[in-house]
Amino acid sequence: MIAVAPEVLRTILLVDHGSRREEANAQIDAVAQALRRRAGGARVRIAHLELAEPSIGDAIDACAAEGVTEIVLVPWFLGPGRHTSRDIPEQAAAAARRHAGLRLRIADPLGLHEKLVDVVLERADRARDL
Repeated sequence: MIAVAPEVLRTILLVDHGSRREEANAQIDAVAQALRRRAGGARVRIAHLELAEPSIGDAIDACAAEGVTEIVLVPWFLGPGRHTSRDIPEQAAAAARRHAGLRLRIADPLGLHEKLVDVVLERADRARDL
């Protein structure tokens, strides 16, 4: 008998810092919606490192409850630092230990990318007077 690998059900988990300001937290929701539209309805969830819900742990628990087998954490941070190198991976790993067989992967922060350079130039062109 040939063993068949179980189907991978993947979710992209966008992780930002979180804020006490609701309009700041709403921005990552808008990014997630745009990702879903551009990625053909791919599973996309959001989580906040602190100060807002859902937490990383709660989001991972929700994904696992939906049968997700792989979560790709995408830090919504510009550069590497303590949050992207330690805090996010530690919180995610702690939550994943509650779910046997769940695979976690983490992407690099947004960092230096030509498309971000384009965005900076566009924003500079559209700057308003103080």
